[in-house]
Order: sequence, then structure tokens, then C-alpha cells
Amino acid sequence: MIWISSRWKIALMLAPALILFTAFFVYPVGYAIAYSFTNSAGFGAARFVGFDNYVSLKGDPFFWQSVRNTLVILAVSLIILLPASFGLALLLRRIKGAGALRALVFGPAIIAPILVGLIWVFILDPRVGLVNRLLEPLGVGPIQWIGGNTLTPYAVSLVFIWSSIGFAMTIFYAGLQLLPSDIMEAVQLDGATAWQRVRHVTIPMMRETFAIVAILLITNVFKIFELVYMLTGGGPVHRSETLVSYMYFVTFTNQRYGSGMAIAVVIFVLGGVTSLAYLALARRRNIA
Repeated sequence: MIWISSRWKIALMLAPALILFTAFFVYPVGYAIAYSFTNSAGFGAARFVGFDNYVSLKGDPFFWQSVRNTLVILAVSLIILLPASFGLALLLRRIKGAGALRALVFGPAIIAPILVGLIWVFILDPRVGLVNRLLEPLGVGPIQWIGGNTLTPYAVSLVFIWSSIGFAMTIFYAGLQLLPSDIMEAVQLDGATAWQRVRHVTIPMMRETFAIVAILLITNVFKIFELVYMLTGGGPVHRSETLVSYMYFVTFTNQRYGSGMAIAVVIFVLGGVTSLAYLALARRRNIA
């Protein structure tokens, strides 16, 4: 009887979370998958068209451009943001009374993404941006930081890094605070240099923290919309689209809900596969 009652208690405690998870995750994902197999236009009856929406994406150059842009942003963000935020956490941990500095670094993370995009428009805009104005006396430019054919995904990566580094740094800082002080002191007494302590002790003990930060960054990159919408609007001719911004254009501007839901499913699959691949790689290195 005690075992049965315990099972019911566990079920009752899990029920609210499961209901919310089903209502706000399982149902929307299932709804998107179902509509991705229809020709829905947002009104009228939807007709089942099988895999036609996915087949049409295969020949859509704008879709593949959005995939490339998203992957570029993801690669640049992971390569720069992970070590930069971890290094910043190490630095601020060594500075006494660095609470004000941590708050300053964390500041951009609490600004709405649409406002972040607006701020950086005045910095990166090819015509009125601050960067080109500063380069003008040097005879450089004007450079198409945003809205061009090449630099836009890198500029979006820069803005994303600026807005996210404080959040990632805070997680790393919390992880550093949880490291056992006796182990760090023992390693220091053994004569290990600061770099050796970080390389051979701190980083291995924080593998799970690195995995958490990486997964959060991956999911956030696959959700980038406001930055692109504010910086370029996806232009010119969809060359600066990310997957989410192109999904928005297809779904709500062109009113091709079926095709838009197919892109949403692709985003879901790519995000999940990328996250699982990173976790598998991290686990393999940990075992090795």
C-alpha cells in the first residue's frame, strides 16, 4: 500500500508539469507536423498533400540560403561565445568586488532582442552606421556590414554574441563557484600554474556546465528572428534570412502555412540533432 500510494503521489506531483508540457510543447509540435503535410493557407479547408511541402523546400534557394546563414551564425557563436564567456567568468572571479562588472556584462541579456537589433542598426547600417562613420576618415568603406551578400550572417553573429555573452558568463560563473575549493588548493600546492589548473582541473570538472551552455546557445541560435527582422528584414532578396525569419515570411507574408510548418519541422529536427550530436561528442570525450 505504501508503494502504491507513493506512485500516486509521484504521479500527482508530475501531473501539472506533464499537462503544461503537453499543452505548450507536444501539442504545438504535433500540430505543426500535421499541417506540414497539407496545403493550408490559414483559411479554408486544408487538403493533404503528403511530402509536397518538403519536396518543394529541396528546390527553394532561399530556404537553403537561410540554412547556410543559420549554420554560419551557429558556428561563429559556438567558436567565439563559449571560450569568451568562460574566460570572462574566470576573470571576474579573480576580481574582488566585481559584482558591478558582472551586472554590466549581463545587462545586454535582459534587453529585448528587437531593441538589441535597433541599437545595432545605428552601429552597423552601411549608410548611417557608427562603424562606417568612424572608418570614413580613414578612406575605408562604406562596408555592407548588414544587408549585403557576405557579411550579414557574421554581423548577426556579432550582435547575438554581444547580447548572449552575459547570460553564458553567469552560468559559467555559477559553475566556478561550485567547484570544490580543497581540490583547487591541493592542485595549487602541487605547483600547477594557473593555465594548468584551468586546462586540467577546472575545464574537466565543468564539462556538464559547458554542455548546458552549448545546448542553450544552439537552441537560441535556431530561434533567432528579431535580430534579423530588425537589422535587415531578411533582405536583400532573402539573402540574410535565418530559418525562423524565412519561416515567418513563408507562413505569414506568403500565407503558405503548410510550407511554413514544414520549415518549422526542419528547424525542430536540426536543433534536436545538433544538440544531441554535441552531447554525444562531449560524452565521448569525457569517456575517452
